[in-house]
Amino acid sequence: MKVAFIGATGELAKRILPELSKRGHTVTAISIHPEKTQQLPGVTAVMGNASDTKGLVPLLKGHDVVVSSVRFDKYDQQALIDAVRQSGVPRYFVCGGSGTLLAPGTQTRIMDTPQFPPAYATFAKNAARFFDLLQTQKDLNWTYISPPPGFASSPACSTTSQRRGRSSTASLRRNFGS
Repeated sequence: MKVAFIGATGELAKRILPELSKRGHTVTAISIHPEKTQQLPGVTAVMGNASDTKGLVPLLKGHDVVVSSVRFDKYDQQALIDAVRQSGVPRYFVCGGSGTLLAPGTQTRIMDTPQFPPAYATFAKNAARFFDLLQTQKDLNWTYISPPPGFASSPACSTTSQRRGRSSTASLRRNFGS
């Protein structure tokens, strides 16, 4: 599978790129700092900016899927969505934040609970804005993946099993206290 990965030098990329490489996928690793991209079999680093629709479209064309894992506060969200749409790539995966998940047994996003750490509020607000924007895109085949709270600080592991969840998390108390 040909994967275009936007944000290839970020925290999630450090976990995802080795797994894609290990599984034999061909990856175009797109970043504003391609020199910082992990050197892995099947991974080619290229310069690209998530806010530059015109420059991003040719980098995405011809791939089977686009994955983005970017800081939502640093980029023009609509420009990124437009680039994916204009590229004609049939599938778009967004690595988002856990703030958009619903607190257990509620319809409240965990970012809106008193337990949510203030240090992550700005990132969560921007991630939620991107998630809400994606929901208005009727002609884009997208999936928004929300890693659980504490994901970035936990050790990476590879597994061949998956668990499908809903838009909530039972780990709110464990990861955010209270």
